[in-house]
Amino acid sequence: MNSSLRSKAIGSLMGAAVGDAIGGATEGRSTEEILARYNGYVEGIVDYYLPDWRTAKPMSPYYKGDGHVTDDTLMTNLLVDVYASKRRHLTAFDIAEDLVPRMMHQRTWIPELEKETVAILRVFLAEKWLVTRLHYGHIDPREAGVGNIVNCGAAMYMAPVGIANAGHPQGAYAEAIDIAGAHQSSYGREAAAVFAAAVAEAMSCSATVDSVLAAALECAHDGTRTAIDAVLAAAVPGEDWRAAIPVLRAAITPYDTVGEHYALPAQDSRRPSRLRSIEELPVALGFLKVTRGAAREGILAATNYGRDSDSIATMVGALAGALGGEAAVPAEWVERVGEASRLDLRATGSTMAGVAEEIYASDAALFAHRHNVFSALIQPAGN
Repeated sequence: MNSSLRSKAIGSLMGAAVGDAIGGATEGRSTEEILARYNGYVEGIVDYYLPDWRTAKPMSPYYKGDGHVTDDTLMTNLLVDVYASKRRHLTAFDIAEDLVPRMMHQRTWIPELEKETVAILRVFLAEKWLVTRLHYGHIDPREAGVGNIVNCGAAMYMAPVGIANAGHPQGAYAEAIDIAGAHQSSYGREAAAVFAAAVAEAMSCSATVDSVLAAALECAHDGTRTAIDAVLAAAVPGEDWRAAIPVLRAAITPYDTVGEHYALPAQDSRRPSRLRSIEELPVALGFLKVTRGAAREGILAATNYGRDSDSIATMVGALAGALGGEAAVPAEWVERVGEASRLDLRATGSTMAGVAEEIYASDAALFAHRHNVFSALIQPAGN
């Protein structure tokens, strides 16, 4: 197997999982609250913001922090399992026929619950929608996402689509826009596709931070594109990420529907719109630019940004890991998160690298066939 492909695939999914685990501790909090709780900026793996996690939030008694991955990684790993099973490009029907049954029946260790069970018992309400609509409602998978709250639920686990389409952002966008339609609509679906496109570009050996950002902008539409453009305009490469936090927050605010109080979303939040965007993807791209693609700094920036910090850190980690390969993700974080979450953080990336090779070979064969067919079509008549 090509070593660059394997290293970049491992780096991407490893970076995503590490970002998820570190960012999870501060999810839902403001930067000011984070500074007060941890006596300064978070600089690595920390314990949960809520010490009494078992009873503080009865509806979601999750043990975040201490290197525990969240549902971002659980869903990412399930999507990798689907790719490993199908060994080809995926469609919305594969989400209904393969991913949803895995959510319902495939047992795995859930770090935040401290037990082995099925993912449906951990994922957020927007992800439970997949089971409700596809398994119980039998909705056409291509449009089942309509009606769901519009958020980053689909975007957070789309990195494997970028790996499957390594070097082809437009192909990653098209595949992700299809499969994300089973889960999300509007700018939630758009962000999933743009994130996949950015990962696909980052997988290229010649990729740079600038080329990744350019690929995201080239593929993005409507409010998602405008929001990315605004955040990137405000992001200064090499600036201290601590100083960049309020700057990027101010840049995304006109497009973010949730509002300033993350735990108390505005009345019109998470509704479809041609003008709005999820917050997570543009901010993740902004931090990628500020930190010049450095995984450690990008993950810490997202973690201390707060709000939906685990998903922002997941996206930054996936992109930085794809750009720099396995070595780009701090080894001490990889070891601690792997141990705390009972995960082999190299396994999923290695699996996706193998699947990506098979997909590319299939694509090449299909294009060779089309080339032959088209060549015959354009021959002068009588030849």
